[in-house]
Amino acid sequence: MPDQPFPSDGAISGRGTAGAMHLAASEAETLERPFGGRAPVEPEPAAVSAERPRSLWSDAWRDLRRNPVFIVSGLIIIFLLFVSLWPSAIAPGSPLKCDLAKSQQGSAPGHPFGYDGQGCDVYTRTVYGARTSVVVGVCATLGVAVLGSVLGALAGFFGGLWDSFLSRVTDIFFAIPVVLGGLVLLSVVTSNSVWPVIGFIVLLGWPQISRIARGAVITAQQNDYVQAARALGASNSRVLLRHIAPNAVAPVIVVATIALGTYIALEATLSYLGVGLKPPSVSWGIDISAASPYIRNAPHALLWPSGALAVTVLAFIMLGDAVRDALDPKLR
Repeated sequence: MPDQPFPSDGAISGRGTAGAMHLAASEAETLERPFGGRAPVEPEPAAVSAERPRSLWSDAWRDLRRNPVFIVSGLIIIFLLFVSLWPSAIAPGSPLKCDLAKSQQGSAPGHPFGYDGQGCDVYTRTVYGARTSVVVGVCATLGVAVLGSVLGALAGFFGGLWDSFLSRVTDIFFAIPVVLGGLVLLSVVTSNSVWPVIGFIVLLGWPQISRIARGAVITAQQNDYVQAARALGASNSRVLLRHIAPNAVAPVIVVATIALGTYIALEATLSYLGVGLKPPSVSWGIDISAASPYIRNAPHALLWPSGALAVTVLAFIMLGDAVRDALDPKLR
């Protein structure tokens, strides 16, 4: 068999510079470390950032920005907060200034909503009534969320006797009718401030948040990262605050947001019945109660505060529904 000719220099050079460049790159990538290991190839920054996972909150915020229900309800709530903080910016008059000569009159220049039975400007009282409703709703929701979350989280985390005791206590509070409890407890209060109403709502509202928090904590405890933290020797407080609480707070936020609108309606109901806020306080419930006897002669005095109350409650309920859809992975 004839010998194969050895490749000439021209044949070697005919392979082109691409092969040489590839060989040089391969040799550069396989440079050895002083102890025999190979130098790692650093990934490109763009690839690292592209593969970085997003958190639940970033995904929720992205979904909320695309949800028209969240946008509409958010704009309404922002307007209500502005009106509550600076009511004189859109209603320069006083809600307590009344003129009996203008009783039950319709709209007039500078008074688009007309006058109520006492001759007070309905527009001004409707604007100032937003402050009371928002203050009661926000403060009561914060109190209910904090108290209910703490008690429910402790019951779900430790279990045992404390869980059984808290469960029986919540059953007792669930058995109390809210309106009837308000009539009994608030009928002995003579203060005209909003704090007795807020305290009553917190007293009867925390069991609902407590059960939600308890169930969320029990579910979060079964995750692998919690078991890993316990195996590494993490204390109970660290496990609860650093690992369980951030992953169990989402359902509490959803329920609290929806409940905020319910608490505003509850304050108006109690004020309508005469056991909530009392004159000279300005409240939508007080104005609705005062306008009810002459609904045929002056329906505008009842229409505007009732409409403002309905829109406010609906805005918070819509906001809660949007937040629930964004935070619940099962609905994605």
